[in-house]
Amino acid sequence: MKKLIAHPIGLAVVTVIVIGGLSFVLKESSTPRTKSGGEPVFVYCAAGMKPVVDRVAKDYEKELGGRIEIQYGGSGTLLSNIEVSKRGDLYLAADASYVEIALKKGLLAETIPLAELRAVIAVSRGNPKAIHNVQDLLRPELRVALANPDAASIGRTCKQVLEAAGLWEKTQQHVTARGVFKPTVNEVANDVKLGTVDAGIVWDAVAKQYPELETAPLPEFANLPQQVSVGVLRCSQQPTEALRFARYLAARDRGAKVFAALGYAAIEGDLWAVQPEIVLFSGGVNRRAIEDTLKDFQAREGCRVNTVYNGCGILVGQMKAGAKNDAYLACDSSYLSPVDAMFTNGQVISETDIVLLTRKGNPHGIHTLQDLAKPGIRVAVTHPRYSTLGALTEALFKQVGIYDAVMKNVTYSDAPTADYIVTRIQTGREDVGVVYRVNTSGVRDELDVVPVEHPNAIARQPIAINKTTQYRQLVGRLIDAIKSSESRTRYEKVGFRWKVGSEKSGGPAAPRQ
Repeated sequence: MKKLIAHPIGLAVVTVIVIGGLSFVLKESSTPRTKSGGEPVFVYCAAGMKPVVDRVAKDYEKELGGRIEIQYGGSGTLLSNIEVSKRGDLYLAADASYVEIALKKGLLAETIPLAELRAVIAVSRGNPKAIHNVQDLLRPELRVALANPDAASIGRTCKQVLEAAGLWEKTQQHVTARGVFKPTVNEVANDVKLGTVDAGIVWDAVAKQYPELETAPLPEFANLPQQVSVGVLRCSQQPTEALRFARYLAARDRGAKVFAALGYAAIEGDLWAVQPEIVLFSGGVNRRAIEDTLKDFQAREGCRVNTVYNGCGILVGQMKAGAKNDAYLACDSSYLSPVDAMFTNGQVISETDIVLLTRKGNPHGIHTLQDLAKPGIRVAVTHPRYSTLGALTEALFKQVGIYDAVMKNVTYSDAPTADYIVTRIQTGREDVGVVYRVNTSGVRDELDVVPVEHPNAIARQPIAINKTTQYRQLVGRLIDAIKSSESRTRYEKVGFRWKVGSEKSGGPAAPRQ
């Protein structure tokens, strides 16, 4: 173990006012500081990552004052240690398969990709034994070192690939008879350096740390790069500190630069910030479902999520006018489509029905959309330009053939979100309003909800990442939090139907006609 030190009068007006009453920004009062006097962040780290993690840890301590403690070893050995000890903060594996095992075992909460590695044959400089491929390693006179497949990620990778090629049994027998199995990739490289063996299979980035060695490519491994990832352990007692160091490791202007400088194929990470801030545009219908999730996410990540809630028509107008955000959670897929070119990874989270809301006892006998055209009925709808619900409502009226008749009864149509409609029905200013079912969850004891029997009386809520965000990984973890089981409970509690995993959602649906 090594210790290392609105207002809907017009878009122009609304755009200004949205920063006030029609938006809600979740912020913390102060910038977090690292716990320089607290417990160190304890990292289980694959041995092959030692040069880069040592350097990044020292940079982190110097810049932020936190303390990092690191235990190096084979990825498999470290995973066993985590299961037994049930302590620590981070697990950095050199093979995605070990991360997958840790996730399946429930040992990891979040993971962040860092770099890619490829397996190569390491030989002494000049390659005196003319070793060029896996078959050459089987020559009877050669001494070969491999990493133990039960202890190290490179060993596990070798076994999987050579088994698929039908070469593992012969290779294993040869290494057992003439060579040696080592617990870590570094020990394999050291044996080749010292001449104890003639060749060994190591990671390309590890071989680059040894000027005495050169490498030969392994065609069998060429299309199978392994991803180096760091994961936050569920047993961590300081997940915010652990995540901060993990973000530092991955940051494009911090750890990733060190990975690249030492010969690793670094994965582009987020921009570094002690307390990153991201902007989430969200349709108002989602607010009650995500507020607690956003608060929990901010506390765990040590970040700020500045959330702007509004009618999606207004939000789309702002984005088209140049407003910047990092993610967008729309009220309906039809309001992601107009800005689809700005976003990626669109996926549907939930859905809710469009319903009618009336005063208790439904005194006017409103049972269908057609009943909205009854003489003397006062109807409230959201604005079709500013609100997703308003646009969907207008489309429904036209599809049913009642648009002109109902519009004669509409006495309020300026609302950017359905919350305004609920209030107007509560106060008796209108007799019936068109809202989302989720808007009714808090008023069902005092108002009546009338279902709308029409296949298009549904809104589906997609979320997507802005292509220009400087915090793609952080936003991805935010989306994971919104897709979590805890979040699902919150969505369903306020009346949404959960859609994560129930349908393919590679992008937004086509706008409804």
